[in-house]
Amino acid sequence: MDFSVFVPFDLLPWQWATWIATGLAAGLTKAGFGGVTAVIIPVIAVIFGAMQSTGLLLPLLLFADILAVSYYRRYAQWKYILKLLPWTLAGFAAALLVVHLVPIQAFRYLMGGSILAGLIVMVWNDRKGKDAPPPSRWWFSALFGIAGGFATMVGNIAGPILAVFLLSMRLPKNSFVGTTAWYFLIVNCLKLPIHIFFWQTVTVTTLLFNLTLVPMVIAGVALGIFLIKKISEPVYRKSIIVLTLISTVLLFT
Repeated sequence: MDFSVFVPFDLLPWQWATWIATGLAAGLTKAGFGGVTAVIIPVIAVIFGAMQSTGLLLPLLLFADILAVSYYRRYAQWKYILKLLPWTLAGFAAALLVVHLVPIQAFRYLMGGSILAGLIVMVWNDRKGKDAPPPSRWWFSALFGIAGGFATMVGNIAGPILAVFLLSMRLPKNSFVGTTAWYFLIVNCLKLPIHIFFWQTVTVTTLLFNLTLVPMVIAGVALGIFLIKKISEPVYRKSIIVLTLISTVLLFT
């Protein structure tokens, strides 16, 4: 059997190490530690190219979504998913219209600014006390839905955006993970035909290459589930805020 079909890229040892870490990071992200992949995505973009890397990552993220949904499906808060999805589709459309016209770095600055704005709103609301209602204005869902749809299309970087939105809603950790898992399973399924038929960044060759990371994705999801069981609600919330801040800083680099 010709195993070269599974490895269509000539990678150096450090690039292989990064690729393997990507599988673990994808699993951890989808099991509740959103933001971990943000550390890996810029490196993967350097190795494979910005557009090609989005197609390489999408099937891995989709596989991890399925694993996460299979475990956390009963915890999803559908009212938040349904609030975001129409605006997410608007973000899709905007990305398809301008992705080839504006430099990717400009998009990253825009996404980073949106996340920071959301964090400020979240912290301001938290200062009012636990009894203060979460943000409920239509524009709050619209901002994060459009930004999330745009970010996931141009670079699979919507995780921190959704994290800020759900943190603002003060969801407990299992509901946070279940809602995130279902949202991204739907969103990534909607993205897949675009990557296959229009951008052609997902092919039989790239899918075969994705198979090399299946064990690492499974390991990442299992590790994430284990860690979430062990940590308290306040510690989990703080960890997500820290990971989101790190992700945001990386967007500006």
